[in-house]
Amino acid sequence: MAMALAQAHFSSEEAEVEAVAKAIAMQAPIERRWGPYDDNGGTCLGVSGEDYVVLAADTRLSKGYSIHTRNCSKVSQLTDKCIISSCGMKSDAITLHKNLKARIVMYEHKHRRQPSVQAIAQLLSTMLYGRRFFPYYTFNVLCGVDELGGAVYHYDAIGNFERCPYSTSGSGSSLVMSVLDAQLGKENQTVVTPKLDKAGVIELAKDVLSSVGERDIYTGDYAEIFVIDAGGVSKVDFDLKQD
Repeated sequence: MAMALAQAHFSSEEAEVEAVAKAIAMQAPIERRWGPYDDNGGTCLGVSGEDYVVLAADTRLSKGYSIHTRNCSKVSQLTDKCIISSCGMKSDAITLHKNLKARIVMYEHKHRRQPSVQAIAQLLSTMLYGRRFFPYYTFNVLCGVDELGGAVYHYDAIGNFERCPYSTSGSGSSLVMSVLDAQLGKENQTVVTPKLDKAGVIELAKDVLSSVGERDIYTGDYAEIFVIDAGGVSKVDFDLKQD
């Protein structure tokens, strides 16, 4: 009797195991996704003037709803007259800036002078296009001063670029561009307003980034404003919303 009960118990366990195995076999396959890119947010903007250029960017580094750091600069100075800001994936931006600076140093050793802003703009385009099959996930704004005055170059991820009077990039760019079109481009305005000077552009950049910080969770904490003119590169910091 005891042996019969034991055999019945084991057979019921085997049936349960077989049922579980069948259920697992019939379950739909689970797809595991992995991507090499992350978007760490942030917003930058560049505005060119007659003999100066202004570049502003926030310092928040985040992913999703997590803020990794509140004080991470997106801007690198390349020469005495040229700076770059990159939004997108921070690790790719660090690598791109490092490689770009190395190429500029090679240029300086070969030609005994710093490259022009136009030369750096073409160099950056070539470097981005060279990685077009596995691109740097960065969206760059290059600013500088040359013989034509202030220069702002806007890039996509694979090196297509354009020189424009003003530009913006990053998670809050759609909010920034509408203000720049109205205040700088004077588009669709029926009332003639005076052109902004250097101080006015700096104040506009502060207002724009402060407003974007109210709407875009990836923009905030602090902002850096770089001004390039005849005196070189100067920097001004100011606070943004920190929540």
